[in-house]
Amino acid sequence: MEVIFETPRLLLREFTLEDAPLLLQLNSDPEVLKYLHEPLLQDEAHAETILRNIILPQYENKLGRWAVYLKENNVFIGWCGLKHRPELEEIDLGYRFMQTAWGKGFATEAAKQTLVYGFKNLNLSLITGRAHIHNIASIRVLEKIGMEYIGEGIVDDCPVKTFTLQNPY
Repeated sequence: MEVIFETPRLLLREFTLEDAPLLLQLNSDPEVLKYLHEPLLQDEAHAETILRNIILPQYENKLGRWAVYLKENNVFIGWCGLKHRPELEEIDLGYRFMQTAWGKGFATEAAKQTLVYGFKNLNLSLITGRAHIHNIASIRVLEKIGMEYIGEGIVDDCPVKTFTLQNPY
């Protein structure tokens, strides 16, 4: 398990296959997936498949969706991170949190530091973020971290608002 970075309240680390129960817990909540076109996870085997085939391979390029923990009590609250999307020729900022973590600024805190990590540590030139057009909370996170709105569109069969940020460093 590799710690990627810390924020004042959070610790972000790489997922491992042993984290399948955590991913299942997160992705089996219909409210968490409300604005996404993903099926609810039904079992740990499916969660492990997602980890093995989608999440863990991104770490080879120092990118990925990283598990987010509260520093004060080491409780898993979700994930945040960067993903290479070759079909779109972009690096995507994403985040997903348990309902218990909503409205407390954790997504903003994690996403903001993820941008810094991507620009300073990985020397990325541009990062893209998207949110479903009706997911006001997620859109607000993208705005608060300084990303610039560039328009609406359909991505992965989902109506989204797209934001980008160029490397300021």
